[in-house]
Amino acid sequence: MSELFQHRGCPACGADRPKEEMHSEQRAEAMTLDALRPYWSGLFKEKVFFSYARCPSCGLLFAPTFFTGPQLGELYSAMAPNMELVPTDALDATQRGYWDIAKQEGPLDGGYLEIGPDIGFIVRLAAEQGSFDHFWLVEPNRLVHAPLAAATGGRPHDIITDMDDLSPVPDGSVGLAVMVHVLDHLLDPLASLKNIRRKLKPGGRLVIVTHNEASVLRTAMRRKWPPFCLQHPQLFNPDSITDLARRVGYSTVTVERSKNYFPIAFMAQQAAYTVGLDISKVPLPTTAIGLKLGNMITVAQR
Repeated sequence: MSELFQHRGCPACGADRPKEEMHSEQRAEAMTLDALRPYWSGLFKEKVFFSYARCPSCGLLFAPTFFTGPQLGELYSAMAPNMELVPTDALDATQRGYWDIAKQEGPLDGGYLEIGPDIGFIVRLAAEQGSFDHFWLVEPNRLVHAPLAAATGGRPHDIITDMDDLSPVPDGSVGLAVMVHVLDHLLDPLASLKNIRRKLKPGGRLVIVTHNEASVLRTAMRRKWPPFCLQHPQLFNPDSITDLARRVGYSTVTVERSKNYFPIAFMAQQAAYTVGLDISKVPLPTTAIGLKLGNMITVAQR
């Protein structure tokens, strides 16, 4: 059924003929769009995803066959929140850790740009601790626009709904741009990074949080690793994301593992799922703990 979906070369360098590296038992590219809908979201169910292959040129891991843009738009419009098992305090602690890294790398002035800020976890911290003159927030989900606007603390701000249109943001005006688990969802990550770089002022920084497909967690969980899913057309490792950023023209790129906070119950369910056990009805502690497992944070400077 792969003729229903798009076929693409490497989204970073354009190279073709990648070497297949990971596939689900039931391959998404062999199914219809309607058959894939039940697998679009949810953590603890049979894994179905488009097969991932390694680019022979730049090393990026990506899906050569994937949904088209219109198909993705339709699927995302009906998607429920995918972190319903993680309480707000754990999410807040995780996002605060991202902010602590971002704020150490340089001045917190000029414009602030965030792609996919949701309700504004990091926006609130940037408004409280930074000296940004304008907040540019790209968030298609109109249901979160009210709390997102409130997170700016009354600072001048604009909320943009089109992920592909940064034209309202003045070129060369942004001191800090942030993308948390967005880049690995985009069909054209190279174009997105180029567009953001145009908005950065000299010395401006882009902070990117992504999954790390070279992590120990990915190796341990194999095809059950959660980021192997229908929402990710590509997945990065420290080398491939550094290569992508430098192709765009970022002069300085640093990558480090990031800490995520999850309730013990959530982590136990993930571990049990890996070995085929269902412990969803077992009472477990909800205390959140911070671990450096499968994610990484990249800071790129113009």
